[in-house]
Amino acid sequence: MPYDYLTRNLPIAAFLSSLLLVSPSVAQDTAKNGSNDGLPEILHSIELQGIRILGEMDVPGGLRGFAAKAGAQPIAIYLTPDNKHVVVGTLVDATGQDMAAAQMKKMVEKPILEDGWNQLSQSTWVQDGKADAPRIVYTFTDPNCPYCNKFWQAARPWINSGKVQLRHIMVGVIRQDSPAKAAAILEARSPSEALKENELKHKDGGIAPLQSVKEQTTASLDRNANLMTELGFGGTPAIIFKKADGTIGTVAGMPQDSALEMILGSR
Repeated sequence: MPYDYLTRNLPIAAFLSSLLLVSPSVAQDTAKNGSNDGLPEILHSIELQGIRILGEMDVPGGLRGFAAKAGAQPIAIYLTPDNKHVVVGTLVDATGQDMAAAQMKKMVEKPILEDGWNQLSQSTWVQDGKADAPRIVYTFTDPNCPYCNKFWQAARPWINSGKVQLRHIMVGVIRQDSPAKAAAILEARSPSEALKENELKHKDGGIAPLQSVKEQTTASLDRNANLMTELGFGGTPAIIFKKADGTIGTVAGMPQDSALEMILGSR
């Protein structure tokens, strides 16, 4: 998940309106409750509005900088010396260099991906592989995506050996009939078999789209598409996996050569 992609797409105006309009009652309640974590009262007020403060950054200019996130979106918050006002945005030097970019990337990416992993497990996905496979890999899949099909084919040795379970988070974003095809998979008696049918027949058009899609299926597909966007992906396949050291990795597009073993493990 590229950090710069996320920062370029932040709805800053919305954050400014929610962060800076801190009601006196909220600030007073926060002050009464107190805290021993050392955060100024205004930051506690901001946290009560749904912003998660991840930690303090080392920044110049007499300001205190804090890495934060709202949902899956990272934001930088700068506290003025009077501890009563904050500025949300980018702090740059005379050359235009972002003074907190590297720190933001390090402090924000990990919790966003960890939260994202939990959301992935709760999303609407189709099992591809044995239930007790030791390695789980999530991939956002559009039924019409040729690169999703290539990834499906490339993963067969790992799937067939029982080493990996792919969890296909179905989306319908590529073509007009993609949502109806994704719905045909999700609403099938066996979604796993329907997914297999789509991939095996991909060159011939794949699974037939549903003529009528259930409302709950449409809602599931919308949630899946929103989650894909929140995690910073703009297309399929979008792959999320755990690396050998336990950290979370991502790959956008069809992985090549050694990247397959990084994602799926040894054959």
